[in-house]
Amino acid sequence: MLEFLNEYIIYVWIGLLLLLNAFWLVSVLFTLPGNWLMVIMTVLFAWWKWDEGIFSTGILIAVGILALIGEIIEFFAGAGSAKKSGASWKGALAAIGGAIVGALLGSVLFPIVGTLLGACLGAGIATWKVECLTGKAHEASVKSGVGAGVGVFVGTTTKFLMGCLIWLIIAIAAFWP
Repeated sequence: MLEFLNEYIIYVWIGLLLLLNAFWLVSVLFTLPGNWLMVIMTVLFAWWKWDEGIFSTGILIAVGILALIGEIIEFFAGAGSAKKSGASWKGALAAIGGAIVGALLGSVLFPIVGTLLGACLGAGIATWKVECLTGKAHEASVKSGVGAGVGVFVGTTTKFLMGCLIWLIIAIAAFWP
């Protein structure tokens, strides 16, 4: 009987890994590094159970690359969208700083959706304000601010979708023969 349980206990461990990784995936929506936490947990699991041959080195490298791509897209989406909407380099830089400050404030003020909303508003307001201070017309400053806010939303959403792909790859690899 004990041998029977030992044979199937790996599926319990895999289930726990996938559950923990689902938690990390949701944390991406709160601008936390959930994709990296999924990769780290899976690498640690693979190292722990290397003799079981559950995850290949190729899978681990692939999910790491996807996490990196998600980070790059998220980081540059707000600034890039602001720039594309006509912001100066100062306004684009303000989008990054505004997103960070907005995410922190939004998390405190509105715990469920505040982080993402705060990041979007923070990027937009910071870009708008910097553009106004540099003498740009109000309408053009607003356009740059909206572009920054939309860019942060697109970046975070893209990072979350990348996380969904990472989670799916890990889940399929865990049960694939």
